[in-house]
Amino acid sequence: MLNLSKNVVPESVKESGNSYVQELVSTPKSTHVLKRWLLGFFIIFIIVLFLPWQQNINGKGTLTALSPSERPQSIQNVIAGRIEKWNIAEGQLVKKGDTLVLLSELKDEYFDPQLPLRLGEQLQAKKEALNSYEAKADALQKQIDALSQNWQLSLEKARNKVKQNRAKVNADSADIQAEKLQVKIAQDRLDRGLTQEKQGILSLNDIETRRLKVQETQNKLNSVQNKLAISKQELINSQIELNAINAEYAEKIAKARSDRSSALAAISDGQSEISKIVNKQANVDIRRNMYVVRAPQEGYVVKALKAGIGETLKETESICTLQPINPHLAVELYVNAMDVPLIQQGRIARLEFEGWPAIQFSGWPSVSVGTFAGKVKVIDMIDSKNGQYRLLVTPDSGNWPKQLRVGSGVYGWIMLDDVPVWYEIWRQLNAFPPSLKDVPKEGEKTGKESTVKK
Repeated sequence: MLNLSKNVVPESVKESGNSYVQELVSTPKSTHVLKRWLLGFFIIFIIVLFLPWQQNINGKGTLTALSPSERPQSIQNVIAGRIEKWNIAEGQLVKKGDTLVLLSELKDEYFDPQLPLRLGEQLQAKKEALNSYEAKADALQKQIDALSQNWQLSLEKARNKVKQNRAKVNADSADIQAEKLQVKIAQDRLDRGLTQEKQGILSLNDIETRRLKVQETQNKLNSVQNKLAISKQELINSQIELNAINAEYAEKIAKARSDRSSALAAISDGQSEISKIVNKQANVDIRRNMYVVRAPQEGYVVKALKAGIGETLKETESICTLQPINPHLAVELYVNAMDVPLIQQGRIARLEFEGWPAIQFSGWPSVSVGTFAGKVKVIDMIDSKNGQYRLLVTPDSGNWPKQLRVGSGVYGWIMLDDVPVWYEIWRQLNAFPPSLKDVPKEGEKTGKESTVKK
């Protein structure tokens, strides 16, 4: 109050008025507390905005084994069969080669218990038949060689005979010429004798003698001509015989060669049959060993996919599932395609396993509780499902829990660069991608490397 008036205000009115006005204009204590709290939160928020935040890429997946040979596998039978006996129980630990199931035969062609013995008898019979055909082929070859030699000898003999007959024809031809000359001489003497007889020089007796000489030489000429005709006929016959020898031996040798070819064909068929029987023997032996289904490696029988005794199985049908013992665990994470270029082998990951309580601050892995470290081992070159890419993450530092089972769920974060919190908020609001990092050097174990902005 300015106290300009000289009037005095009663104390009762003064006290009551001050209380009312003070109640109207005074600030409550709770408001001051709220302001202090808000100011404190604001200061803290500003500080938090400048704190480092580690960027990351998250993904979901399952626990698996790093090596394909250590992942759960289905035990399959190779042949069709009937279950006769189970030698294992679910959850049992088996070693490599342990008997899992005993099977019996389903195909009637393998029912005979003496089938290997029968196949051995067939094989022996085929071998004996093959030996017989080989002996026949050898005999026919020798026969062909002998016929070839006889052919040459017979040809030489026939050629000699042709030469002899040709020489004989030539000799008879010369004899004919000589006899013709004798006939001419005798005829000339007769003609001169007839002239001389008319002149009275020769007697009639000499004329008759000369006539007889002409007749004799003519007869001899006829005889030689007949002999020449016979010689020519013999020459023709020898030439025909020479040709007949060629045809005869060619036919015999052709027949022998045909028989030998048949024998060789039979030998080839026999060898083919022997090969088939030997192959069947091997198949029967292998098939009989497949009546026993054995464990391919040491592990646990997880689940029997067939039950009971007497149930039939088809070829390559699954019997049970086997989980190899002590697999080298790895996490199978799936990330979006747009995040794959930001990830390289060797990147650090933080993993949260189902069944293990965890408090995860993805940007502050140092304050996370219940998560485990991993390192990116494999990045698939093609997408796996729904356009996502698969990563295999292996343990990095320390050991993962021994109680982990293959197939359990995992949530993981691939760690990237450190950036301020305000930058991460701004990036998320603008839907910008994280920073692209360089490939870590060998031996580096943190997720903090130099940054190359995308």
